[in-house]
Amino acid sequence: MKTKNTSNRSKMDVRRQSSTSFYCSCLSTLFLISAACFFIWSTEFVVTDYKERMILSWGWIGDYTTQNTTSNNKTTCEIESRPRGSESLPKGIVTKTSDYEMHQLWGPRKKKNPKSSTNLLAMAVGIKQKESVNKIIKKFLSTNNFVVMLFHYDGIVNEWTDLDWSDHAIHVSAINQTKWWFAKRFLHPDIVCDYAYIFLWDEDLGVENFNVGRYLSIIKEEGLEISQPALDSDQSEVHYPFTARDDKLKVHRKVFKMIGGRKCDESSTEPPCAGWVEMMAPVFSFSSWRCTWHIIQNDLVHAWGLDFQLGYCAQGDRTKNIGIVDSEYVIHYGLPTLGGSVANKENDGEPDRVAESAQSHSLHVSDARSQVRKQSFIELEIFKNRWKKAVQEDHCWKDPYQKPT
Repeated sequence: MKTKNTSNRSKMDVRRQSSTSFYCSCLSTLFLISAACFFIWSTEFVVTDYKERMILSWGWIGDYTTQNTTSNNKTTCEIESRPRGSESLPKGIVTKTSDYEMHQLWGPRKKKNPKSSTNLLAMAVGIKQKESVNKIIKKFLSTNNFVVMLFHYDGIVNEWTDLDWSDHAIHVSAINQTKWWFAKRFLHPDIVCDYAYIFLWDEDLGVENFNVGRYLSIIKEEGLEISQPALDSDQSEVHYPFTARDDKLKVHRKVFKMIGGRKCDESSTEPPCAGWVEMMAPVFSFSSWRCTWHIIQNDLVHAWGLDFQLGYCAQGDRTKNIGIVDSEYVIHYGLPTLGGSVANKENDGEPDRVAESAQSHSLHVSDARSQVRKQSFIELEIFKNRWKKAVQEDHCWKDPYQKPT
Protein backbone atom coordinates (compact mmCIF):
# COMPACT_ATOMS: atom_id res chain seq x y z
CA MET A 1 0.00 0.00 0.00
CA LYS A 2 2.76 2.33 0.89
CA THR A 3 4.57 1.52 -2.31
CA LYS A 4 1.50 2.37 -4.37
CA ASN A 5 1.09 5.73 -2.68
CA THR A 6 4.69 6.56 -3.34
CA SER A 7 4.28 5.72 -6.98
CA ASN A 8 1.19 7.91 -7.28
CA ARG A 9 3.02 10.82 -5.67
CA SER A 10 5.88 10.48 -8.09
CA LYS A 11 3.48 10.59 -11.06
CA MET A 12 1.87 13.74 -9.67
CA ASP A 13 5.28 15.39 -9.26
CA VAL A 14 6.14 14.57 -12.85
CA ARG A 15 2.84 16.03 -14.05
CA ARG A 16 3.39 19.13 -11.97
CA GLN A 17 6.89 19.63 -13.42
CA SER A 18 5.61 19.13 -16.95
CA SER A 19 2.88 21.68 -16.41
CA THR A 20 5.34 24.13 -14.93
CA SER A 21 7.70 23.67 -17.87
CA PHE A 22 4.82 24.17 -20.29
CA TYR A 23 3.78 27.40 -18.61
CA CYS A 24 7.37 28.61 -18.49
CA SER A 25 7.79 27.80 -22.14
CA CYS A 26 4.58 29.73 -23.00
CA LEU A 27 5.69 32.67 -20.94
CA SER A 28 9.12 32.67 -22.59
CA THR A 29 7.53 32.51 -26.02
CA LEU A 30 5.11 35.29 -25.15
CA PHE A 31 7.96 37.38 -23.80
CA LEU A 32 10.00 36.90 -26.94
CA ILE A 33 7.01 37.78 -29.13
CA SER A 34 6.35 40.88 -27.04
CA ALA A 35 10.01 41.85 -27.18
CA ALA A 36 10.03 41.42 -30.93
CA CYS A 37 6.89 43.51 -31.33
CA PHE A 38 8.32 46.20 -29.08
CA PHE A 39 11.57 46.24 -31.05
CA ILE A 40 9.75 46.55 -34.36
CA TRP A 41 7.50 49.30 -33.01
CA SER A 42 10.36 51.23 -31.44
CA THR A 43 12.44 50.93 -34.57
CA GLU A 44 9.60 52.30 -36.67
CA PHE A 45 9.15 55.12 -34.17
CA VAL A 46 12.83 56.02 -34.29
CA VAL A 47 12.91 55.96 -38.08
CA THR A 48 9.70 57.94 -38.26
CA ASP A 49 10.99 60.42 -35.73
CA TYR A 50 14.27 60.70 -37.64
CA LYS A 51 12.35 61.28 -40.86
CA GLU A 52 10.25 63.93 -39.22
CA ARG A 53 13.34 65.63 -37.87
CA MET A 54 14.93 65.48 -41.29
CA ILE A 55 11.82 67.01 -42.83
CA LEU A 56 11.70 69.75 -40.21
CA SER A 57 15.42 70.46 -40.30
CA TRP A 58 16.26 70.00 -43.97
CA GLY A 59 12.98 69.83 -45.86
CA TRP A 60 14.38 66.80 -47.73
CA ILE A 61 17.00 67.25 -50.41
CA GLY A 62 14.74 69.02 -52.87
CA ASP A 63 13.54 71.50 -50.26
CA TYR A 64 17.10 72.08 -49.12
CA THR A 65 18.27 72.83 -52.65
CA THR A 66 15.44 75.31 -53.14
CA GLN A 67 16.18 77.00 -49.86
CA ASN A 68 19.88 77.15 -50.62
CA THR A 69 19.29 78.63 -54.08
CA THR A 70 16.90 81.21 -52.67
CA SER A 71 19.43 82.11 -50.00
CA ASN A 72 22.20 82.49 -52.59
CA ASN A 73 19.96 84.61 -54.81
CA LYS A 74 19.09 86.80 -51.86
CA THR A 75 22.76 87.27 -51.03
CA THR A 76 23.58 88.07 -54.67
CA CYS A 77 20.74 90.60 -54.90
CA GLU A 78 21.79 92.25 -51.68
CA ILE A 79 25.36 92.64 -52.94
CA GLU A 80 24.33 93.74 -56.42
CA SER A 81 24.58 97.51 -56.86
CA ARG A 82 21.65 99.32 -58.45
CA PRO A 83 21.37 103.00 -59.37
CA ARG A 84 19.84 105.00 -56.58
CA GLY A 85 16.11 105.31 -57.08
CA SER A 86 15.81 102.20 -59.28
CA GLU A 87 15.66 99.67 -56.45
CA SER A 88 11.94 99.02 -57.08
CA LEU A 89 12.48 98.31 -60.79
CA PRO A 90 13.65 95.18 -62.65
CA LYS A 91 17.27 95.64 -63.64
CA GLY A 92 16.74 95.13 -67.38
CA ILE A 93 14.45 98.15 -67.72
CA VAL A 94 16.82 100.62 -66.06
CA THR A 95 18.57 103.08 -68.43
CA LYS A 96 21.41 104.71 -66.54
CA THR A 97 22.78 107.05 -69.22
CA SER A 98 21.60 109.37 -71.98
CA ASP A 99 22.97 111.69 -74.68
CA TYR A 100 22.07 114.75 -76.75
CA GLU A 101 21.09 112.95 -79.92
CA MET A 102 17.85 114.28 -81.38
CA HIS A 103 15.18 111.84 -82.56
CA GLN A 104 12.49 112.36 -85.16
CA LEU A 105 8.90 112.04 -84.07
CA TRP A 106 8.09 109.12 -86.39
CA GLY A 107 9.73 106.71 -88.82
CA PRO A 108 12.69 104.36 -88.36
CA ARG A 109 15.47 105.39 -86.03
CA LYS A 110 18.88 106.16 -87.43
CA LYS A 111 21.32 103.47 -86.30
CA LYS A 112 24.61 104.47 -84.72
CA ASN A 113 27.88 103.23 -86.11
CA PRO A 114 29.47 101.45 -83.12
CA LYS A 115 32.95 101.96 -84.58
CA SER A 116 32.67 105.76 -84.90
CA SER A 117 33.19 108.04 -81.90
CA THR A 118 31.22 111.20 -81.30
CA ASN A 119 32.54 114.28 -79.55
CA LEU A 120 30.89 117.27 -77.90
CA LEU A 121 31.51 120.98 -78.38
CA ALA A 122 29.92 123.04 -75.60
CA MET A 123 30.23 126.83 -75.52
CA ALA A 124 28.88 129.73 -73.49
CA VAL A 125 27.78 132.31 -76.06
CA GLY A 126 26.17 135.71 -76.46
CA ILE A 127 24.61 137.18 -79.58
CA LYS A 128 27.35 139.83 -79.91
CA GLN A 129 29.88 137.09 -80.66
CA LYS A 130 27.62 135.38 -83.20
CA GLU A 131 30.08 135.75 -86.07
CA SER A 132 33.07 134.26 -84.27
CA VAL A 133 30.92 131.47 -82.79
CA ASN A 134 29.63 130.61 -86.26
CA LYS A 135 33.21 130.25 -87.54
CA ILE A 136 34.14 127.97 -84.65
CA ILE A 137 31.12 125.72 -85.05
CA LYS A 138 31.55 125.39 -88.81
CA LYS A 139 35.10 124.19 -88.18
CA PHE A 140 33.88 121.49 -85.83
CA LEU A 141 30.93 120.36 -87.90
CA SER A 142 33.19 119.86 -90.91
CA THR A 143 34.42 116.64 -89.28
CA ASN A 144 30.84 115.27 -89.08
CA ASN A 145 31.30 113.65 -85.68
CA PHE A 146 30.44 116.49 -83.29
CA VAL A 147 27.37 117.42 -81.29
CA VAL A 148 27.08 121.15 -80.58
CA MET A 149 25.62 122.59 -77.39
CA LEU A 150 25.30 126.34 -76.81
CA PHE A 151 24.83 127.97 -73.42
CA HIS A 152 23.15 131.35 -74.02
CA TYR A 153 24.16 133.58 -71.13
CA ASP A 154 22.27 136.61 -72.56
CA GLY A 155 18.96 134.78 -73.01
CA ILE A 156 18.86 135.41 -76.76
CA VAL A 157 18.20 132.22 -78.73
CA ASN A 158 15.88 133.02 -81.66
CA GLU A 159 18.42 135.25 -83.40
CA TRP A 160 20.61 132.21 -84.02
CA THR A 161 18.02 130.36 -86.08
CA ASP A 162 19.18 131.84 -89.40
CA LEU A 163 22.40 129.80 -89.21
CA ASP A 164 22.13 126.49 -91.08
CA TRP A 165 23.40 124.40 -88.14
CA SER A 166 21.24 126.05 -85.46
CA ASP A 167 18.34 123.59 -85.65
CA HIS A 168 20.74 120.70 -85.08
CA ALA A 169 22.39 122.26 -81.99
CA ILE A 170 21.23 122.00 -78.38
CA HIS A 171 20.35 125.45 -77.00
CA VAL A 172 20.23 126.16 -73.24
CA SER A 173 19.44 129.65 -71.96
CA ALA A 174 20.02 131.27 -68.55
CA ILE A 175 20.71 134.96 -68.02
CA ASN A 176 24.21 135.98 -66.87
CA GLN A 177 25.45 132.50 -66.01
CA THR A 178 28.99 131.30 -66.59
CA LYS A 179 30.26 128.42 -68.68
CA TRP A 180 30.99 126.44 -65.51
CA TRP A 181 27.52 127.05 -64.09
CA PHE A 182 26.09 125.52 -67.25
CA ALA A 183 28.63 122.71 -67.30
CA LYS A 184 27.85 121.59 -63.75
CA ARG A 185 24.14 121.43 -64.50
CA PHE A 186 23.99 120.19 -68.08
CA LEU A 187 27.15 118.14 -68.66
CA HIS A 188 26.69 115.45 -66.04
CA PRO A 189 28.92 112.40 -66.76
CA ASP A 190 25.88 110.14 -67.20
CA ILE A 191 24.65 112.44 -69.98
CA VAL A 192 27.94 112.91 -71.85
CA CYS A 193 29.31 109.36 -71.46
CA ASP A 194 28.87 108.62 -75.18
CA TYR A 195 31.28 111.40 -76.19
CA ALA A 196 34.95 110.56 -76.51
CA TYR A 197 36.09 114.17 -76.02
CA ILE A 198 34.37 117.21 -74.55
CA PHE A 199 35.49 120.62 -75.86
CA LEU A 200 34.37 123.22 -73.30
CA TRP A 201 35.28 126.48 -75.02
CA ASP A 202 34.82 130.20 -74.65
CA GLU A 203 33.30 132.19 -77.49
CA ASP A 204 36.16 134.67 -78.03
CA LEU A 205 38.53 132.38 -79.92
CA GLY A 206 39.95 132.70 -83.40
CA VAL A 207 40.26 129.36 -85.21
CA GLU A 208 41.83 130.27 -88.54
CA ASN A 209 44.90 128.12 -87.72
CA PHE A 210 43.03 125.31 -86.02
CA ASN A 211 42.06 121.99 -87.61
CA VAL A 212 39.86 119.89 -85.33
CA GLY A 213 40.53 116.61 -87.19
CA ARG A 214 44.29 116.96 -86.82
CA TYR A 215 43.88 118.06 -83.21
CA LEU A 216 41.94 114.91 -82.33
CA SER A 217 44.54 112.74 -84.03
CA ILE A 218 47.35 114.39 -82.06
CA ILE A 219 45.79 114.11 -78.61
CA LYS A 220 44.95 110.45 -79.25
CA GLU A 221 48.46 109.74 -80.48
CA GLU A 222 50.05 111.61 -77.54
CA GLY A 223 47.70 110.12 -74.94
CA LEU A 224 46.52 113.50 -73.69
CA GLU A 225 43.54 113.16 -71.35
CA ILE A 226 43.34 116.92 -70.79
CA SER A 227 44.64 119.40 -73.34
CA GLN A 228 44.12 122.71 -75.09
CA PRO A 229 45.29 124.29 -78.33
CA ALA A 230 48.23 126.63 -77.87
CA LEU A 231 47.66 130.39 -77.97
CA ASP A 232 49.13 132.60 -80.66
CA SER A 233 51.11 134.88 -78.36
CA ASP A 234 51.36 137.66 -80.98
CA GLN A 235 47.59 138.13 -81.18
CA SER A 236 46.24 136.60 -77.96
CA GLU A 237 45.71 137.63 -74.39
CA VAL A 238 48.10 135.21 -72.70
CA HIS A 239 47.96 134.97 -68.91
CA TYR A 240 50.54 132.21 -68.46
CA PRO A 241 53.58 131.41 -70.63
CA PHE A 242 52.70 127.72 -70.39
CA THR A 243 49.84 128.12 -72.88
CA ALA A 244 51.81 130.17 -75.42
CA ARG A 245 52.61 128.42 -78.68
CA ASP A 246 56.06 127.00 -79.36
CA ASP A 247 56.29 126.92 -83.14
CA LYS A 248 59.11 124.35 -83.00
CA LEU A 249 56.98 121.69 -81.31
CA LYS A 250 53.88 119.65 -82.00
CA VAL A 251 53.03 119.30 -78.28
CA HIS A 252 54.58 120.55 -75.08
CA ARG A 253 53.95 119.36 -71.52
CA LYS A 254 56.35 121.64 -69.65
CA VAL A 255 57.68 125.15 -69.88
CA PHE A 256 61.14 126.35 -68.92
CA LYS A 257 60.73 129.96 -67.82
CA MET A 258 60.32 132.14 -64.79
CA ILE A 259 56.63 132.38 -63.91
CA GLY A 260 55.60 134.69 -61.11
CA GLY A 261 58.96 134.41 -59.40
CA ARG A 262 59.00 130.64 -59.79
CA LYS A 263 61.61 128.99 -61.96
CA CYS A 264 60.20 126.24 -64.17
CA ASP A 265 62.82 123.68 -65.15
CA GLU A 266 63.17 119.99 -66.00
CA SER A 267 62.40 118.93 -62.42
CA SER A 268 59.11 120.88 -62.28
CA THR A 269 56.05 118.67 -61.98
CA GLU A 270 53.25 121.01 -60.91
CA PRO A 271 51.22 123.92 -62.32
CA PRO A 272 51.84 126.34 -63.84
CA CYS A 273 55.07 124.73 -65.01
CA ALA A 274 53.60 121.35 -65.96
CA GLY A 275 50.38 119.32 -65.88
CA TRP A 276 48.11 122.27 -66.51
CA VAL A 277 45.80 124.03 -68.96
CA GLU A 278 43.85 127.27 -68.79
CA MET A 279 40.08 127.51 -68.74
CA MET A 280 39.28 129.28 -72.01
CA ALA A 281 39.64 126.26 -74.31
CA PRO A 282 40.09 123.00 -72.38
CA VAL A 283 39.52 119.60 -74.01
CA PHE A 284 38.69 116.60 -71.82
CA SER A 285 38.55 112.90 -72.52
CA PHE A 286 35.37 111.45 -71.07
CA SER A 287 37.31 109.73 -68.28
CA SER A 288 38.98 112.98 -67.23
CA TRP A 289 35.70 114.90 -67.49
CA ARG A 290 33.91 112.39 -65.25
CA CYS A 291 36.44 113.32 -62.57
CA THR A 292 36.53 117.05 -63.36
CA TRP A 293 32.75 117.39 -63.08
CA HIS A 294 32.99 116.38 -59.43
CA ILE A 295 35.58 119.08 -58.67
CA ILE A 296 33.37 121.86 -60.07
CA GLN A 297 31.68 123.45 -57.08
CA ASN A 298 27.96 123.99 -57.51
CA ASP A 299 28.01 127.49 -56.00
CA LEU A 300 31.39 128.74 -57.27
CA VAL A 301 30.37 129.76 -60.78
CA HIS A 302 33.65 131.28 -61.96
CA ALA A 303 35.66 128.11 -61.27
CA TRP A 304 38.83 129.98 -60.39
CA GLY A 305 41.41 127.58 -58.95
CA LEU A 306 39.93 124.59 -60.76
CA ASP A 307 42.67 124.65 -63.40
CA PHE A 308 45.38 124.06 -60.79
CA GLN A 309 43.67 120.85 -59.60
CA LEU A 310 42.96 119.28 -63.00
CA GLY A 311 46.06 117.12 -62.65
CA TYR A 312 44.15 114.91 -60.21
CA CYS A 313 41.81 114.03 -63.09
CA ALA A 314 44.53 113.24 -65.64
CA GLN A 315 44.03 109.47 -65.28
CA GLY A 316 47.65 109.02 -64.32
CA ASP A 317 50.77 111.16 -64.40
CA ARG A 318 49.73 114.77 -65.00
CA THR A 319 53.11 115.63 -66.48
CA LYS A 320 52.44 113.10 -69.25
CA ASN A 321 48.65 113.14 -69.70
CA ILE A 322 48.13 116.91 -69.81
CA GLY A 323 49.59 119.04 -72.56
CA ILE A 324 49.37 121.95 -74.99
CA VAL A 325 49.04 121.24 -78.73
CA ASP A 326 51.34 123.70 -80.52
CA SER A 327 50.74 122.64 -84.12
CA GLU A 328 47.00 123.43 -83.84
CA TYR A 329 46.63 126.81 -82.20
CA VAL A 330 44.01 129.51 -81.65
CA ILE A 331 43.77 133.20 -80.86
CA HIS A 332 42.31 134.23 -77.52
CA TYR A 333 40.84 137.71 -77.79
CA GLY A 334 40.04 137.96 -74.10
CA LEU A 335 36.72 139.79 -74.50
CA PRO A 336 35.04 140.73 -71.18
CA THR A 337 31.57 139.43 -72.00
CA LEU A 338 30.21 138.51 -68.57
CA GLY A 339 28.72 141.50 -66.78
CA GLY A 340 27.65 143.12 -70.05
CA SER A 341 29.36 145.25 -72.67
CA VAL A 342 28.66 148.55 -74.38
CA ALA A 343 25.73 148.26 -76.75
CA ASN A 344 26.09 149.36 -80.37
CA LYS A 345 23.31 151.88 -80.79
CA GLU A 346 22.51 153.88 -83.88
CA ASN A 347 22.10 157.63 -83.73
CA ASP A 348 18.37 158.24 -83.37
CA GLY A 349 18.52 161.99 -84.00
CA GLU A 350 19.30 162.93 -80.42
CA PRO A 351 23.10 162.70 -80.21
CA ASP A 352 23.39 164.31 -76.79
CA ARG A 353 20.95 161.86 -75.23
CA VAL A 354 22.59 158.91 -76.99
CA ALA A 355 26.03 159.98 -75.83
CA GLU A 356 24.81 160.45 -72.28
CA SER A 357 23.10 157.06 -72.30
CA ALA A 358 26.19 155.36 -73.72
CA GLN A 359 28.42 156.97 -71.09
CA SER A 360 26.09 155.89 -68.29
CA HIS A 361 25.93 152.38 -69.70
CA SER A 362 29.70 152.27 -70.02
CA LEU A 363 30.14 153.18 -66.37
CA HIS A 364 27.60 150.55 -65.37
CA VAL A 365 29.37 147.90 -67.45
CA SER A 366 32.76 148.87 -66.07
CA ASP A 367 31.45 148.58 -62.52
CA ALA A 368 29.81 145.23 -63.32
CA ARG A 369 33.05 143.87 -64.75
CA SER A 370 35.00 144.97 -61.68
CA GLN A 371 32.42 143.25 -59.48
CA VAL A 372 32.71 140.07 -61.54
CA ARG A 373 36.47 140.08 -61.15
CA LYS A 374 36.18 140.77 -57.42
CA GLN A 375 33.80 137.84 -57.03
CA SER A 376 36.20 135.61 -58.96
CA PHE A 377 38.98 136.32 -56.45
CA ILE A 378 36.60 135.68 -53.55
CA GLU A 379 35.60 132.31 -55.05
CA LEU A 380 39.26 131.42 -55.60
CA GLU A 381 39.96 131.76 -51.89
CA ILE A 382 36.84 129.79 -50.98
CA PHE A 383 37.85 126.99 -53.34
CA LYS A 384 41.39 126.84 -51.99
CA ASN A 385 40.11 126.63 -48.42
CA ARG A 386 37.60 123.90 -49.35
CA TRP A 387 40.33 121.87 -51.00
CA LYS A 388 42.61 122.23 -47.98
CA LYS A 389 39.82 121.22 -45.61
CA ALA A 390 38.81 118.25 -47.76
CA VAL A 391 42.39 116.96 -47.77
CA GLN A 392 42.67 117.29 -43.99
CA GLU A 393 39.37 115.54 -43.27
CA ASP A 394 39.66 112.63 -45.71
CA HIS A 395 41.98 110.18 -43.96
CA CYS A 396 41.45 107.55 -46.65
CA TRP A 397 42.72 109.78 -49.47
CA LYS A 398 46.36 109.83 -50.43
CA ASP A 399 47.75 112.72 -52.44
CA PRO A 400 49.64 111.25 -55.44
CA TYR A 401 51.54 114.53 -55.83
CA GLN A 402 52.42 115.13 -52.21
CA LYS A 403 55.96 116.36 -51.82
CA PRO A 404 58.19 114.41 -49.43
CA THR A 405 58.67 116.21 -46.11
